[in-house]
Amino acid sequence: MDERAALRMLDTALPSAGDDAAVVDGQVVTTDMLHDATDFPDGTTRYTAGWRSVGASLSDVAAMGAEATSAVAVYAAPEFDESELLDFVAGASDVCESVDAAYVGGDLDQHVEFTVATTALGETEDPVLRSGAEPGDAVCVTGALGRSGAGFRYFQRWQDDGDEAALERANDLFQFPPRVAAGGALAEYASSMMDSSDGLARSLHQIAEASDCGVAIDSDRLPVHDGIEAVAMDAEDRLELTTFFGEDFELVLTVPAADLDAAQAACPIPLTKVGDVTEPGPADATEQPALTMDGAALPDRGYTHGGD
Repeated sequence: MDERAALRMLDTALPSAGDDAAVVDGQVVTTDMLHDATDFPDGTTRYTAGWRSVGASLSDVAAMGAEATSAVAVYAAPEFDESELLDFVAGASDVCESVDAAYVGGDLDQHVEFTVATTALGETEDPVLRSGAEPGDAVCVTGALGRSGAGFRYFQRWQDDGDEAALERANDLFQFPPRVAAGGALAEYASSMMDSSDGLARSLHQIAEASDCGVAIDSDRLPVHDGIEAVAMDAEDRLELTTFFGEDFELVLTVPAADLDAAQAACPIPLTKVGDVTEPGPADATEQPALTMDGAALPDRGYTHGGD
C-alpha cells in the first residue's frame, strides 16, 4: 500500500492522529523522514537538505498555529563527509533561526541512502485542526504556489545542460520559508488549517474529509510563485505545478467569511482567498462532486511518499 492507504489503515489504531502534528498538554510534536531518491534531486546541497528537512517539520508546527521552539534531526548516509555534515547542520540551524526556534542536535547513522528524519517541537494552547471547516467559510492559501515545482524543473535544467545558474536557483527555491509567523497570526481566525506539503488539491481533500464538507476552487485566483513562469510549458503545466506537484509548504486554511478581512490584515504575508467551503455533497459523488475546481471535479492527487 502507499502512504495514503497506510495512514487510513492506521486511523483505527491511532485515533488521535490525523493532523499535521500531535498536541500533548500544549506541546506540539511532529516528525518527518526524507530520502535522497524521493526528496533530494541530484544537485541538492547538504545545506539545502538541512534547511528543507527541518523546515518540513517546522511547517507542520506552523499548520497547527503554534510557536516553534526547537528541532532535532537524524542524519544517515553511507559515509560522513566533514564539509557535507557541517553544511547540513548550518542549513538546519539557519531555518530554525528564521522562525525563532533552536536546532539542538540529533543523531548520526550509517545507511545505504542519504536519509534524514526530523522532529520539531512547538507550543500552543489552542491548536488549529483540519476538522473545523464549515460551509460558507473562505478557502485561503498563504504566499504563492509552485515554488518547489519550479525548483525541481531548475534541477532538471542543470542535470540536462550543466547550467550552474539553474542549480543555484534550484537550491534557493528548495529553501522555502516555514510559515510559522503566519500560522500563529492566523490561528485566531482559521476554522481549519494544514500545510500544502502534499499539494493544494490533496490538502483540500484532506480538509474536506476531516471536516465533512465540500470545496469549490477558482483556478484564476491561485497565487502563482514567480519562479513558475520561466519553467512552465503552458497554462496546463502551470496549473499542474501549482495545484498537484506539492512540497510548497504554504498554509491551506479556511476562515469564516466574516473574519476574512481581519485574517488578511493580521497575516504577515499575502493571504489569498481561492474558493469557498461548500456542503459535502451526496454520498455518490459521480453526479455532483464535493470538491471542484472551475466547476469540474478536483482530483485527489498530489505528492505521496513511496508511490502515487
